[in-house]
Amino acid sequence: MVVTRFAPSPTGYLHIGGLRTALYNYLWARKNHGKFLLRIEDTDLKRNSKEAAKAIEEAFNWTGLSYDGDPIYQSQRFDIYKEYIQKLLDENKAYYCYMTKEELDELRKEQMARKERPRYDGRYRDFKGEPPKGVEPVVRIKVPQGETIEFEDGIKGKVSVKVDDVMDDFIIARSDGTPTYNFVVAIDDALMGITDVIRGDDHLSNTPKQIVVYKALGFDIPKFYHVPMILNPQGKKLSKRDGAMDVMEYKRMGYLPEALLNFLVRLGWSYGDQEIFSMEEMLRLFDPHDINKSASAYNAEKLLWLNAHYIKNAPYERLIKELEFFGVHIDDHDKKEILIDSLKERSKTLKEMAEAALKILKEPASYDEKAVKKFLKEENIEILKKFKEALKERENLHLPVDYEEFVKEFLDKNELKLKNLAQPLRIALVGDTVSPSIYDVLSIVGKEGIIKRIEKLLNHLQEEN
Repeated sequence: MVVTRFAPSPTGYLHIGGLRTALYNYLWARKNHGKFLLRIEDTDLKRNSKEAAKAIEEAFNWTGLSYDGDPIYQSQRFDIYKEYIQKLLDENKAYYCYMTKEELDELRKEQMARKERPRYDGRYRDFKGEPPKGVEPVVRIKVPQGETIEFEDGIKGKVSVKVDDVMDDFIIARSDGTPTYNFVVAIDDALMGITDVIRGDDHLSNTPKQIVVYKALGFDIPKFYHVPMILNPQGKKLSKRDGAMDVMEYKRMGYLPEALLNFLVRLGWSYGDQEIFSMEEMLRLFDPHDINKSASAYNAEKLLWLNAHYIKNAPYERLIKELEFFGVHIDDHDKKEILIDSLKERSKTLKEMAEAALKILKEPASYDEKAVKKFLKEENIEILKKFKEALKERENLHLPVDYEEFVKEFLDKNELKLKNLAQPLRIALVGDTVSPSIYDVLSIVGKEGIIKRIEKLLNHLQEEN
């Protein structure tokens, strides 16, 4: 059975690079009817944030990446790590090192002066003497000397490193007894039964150290897939300005979670020329062996395009519910479907959609000065007055088609063109000349609302003059 995990550190919010890693792990586990686990790596007690841990879970809930069981917190597992540290000490596979920070700094200075790679020199590896007083020792693992570590990376292929070139006897427990990252990761992955580790290739240098821990404790070594990073369009590390922000910020910006997941799955993986992937298709087609070996570039326009696609194809009920987050409550509005229909074809984000909806639903608080100057000449104002009076006399106006028929009759009767009426009417209804179909807007605002808004504009123009 395939068992994967996502293991963020709660020192900051979950960003999209992390979400992509989580998605790849989720898809691979679910595709193989396995397990997908969440582990919060919170051993750095000084830097941890409870809010960040909560935000990570919130992001998972929003995107629908459901994990199995409860989240596992490393901070609650210190007793387990101590047990394994002691096991290695008892088996002479680890040892106490009494070298002080000052001694280590001096050693490194000397090595650099000789143009050697700075490294611990193993002086306490087989130490049998009297420990120096007043020094709280660290625990170092005995790294097999002169060996080569090899493993097959599912993305990068065969990886081979000479132990002596890349590591010394590294620390597995600090002087205060707290375990180190590479040690606890290997312990947890083994005890959680992780079979496949899919993570960013910034972890590639950690893998040989973790393999040393696996071997020392007799654990099975999982399969590794190191995913290339997401870069900005200029080929540099992604920054917040480029999109590497808190995942929940994407919700606040009006993105649908399925659009974000579709966008992320394609940042590094492809299936022919296909761009749109439902979750069902991702689950059926995704394979981490097909992830690109080279880094991917973040493309904000592509994300907007995908989001517009998902908004356009979302059911009414879903969009009505989503818009509530942005302060648009139209569940009881009798023209809610007309409103949604008029906006979803032209909206790239839910936020944009919400702003356009509120513009129609609320009376204008102000009017665009340029539009007023251009389209509200004396003759246009007279047309608006006539239109308002004609509207008062008309009954049975409900749907856009009813208003279209009424407007055409009014224009024919007064020998006018739509351009003489449409923009002045838009200014009265929404405050400027930008809106969906004028007939849709008329239908949504309704007869009484239209009359009220025209009168408000006319009063405003009178006060201005």
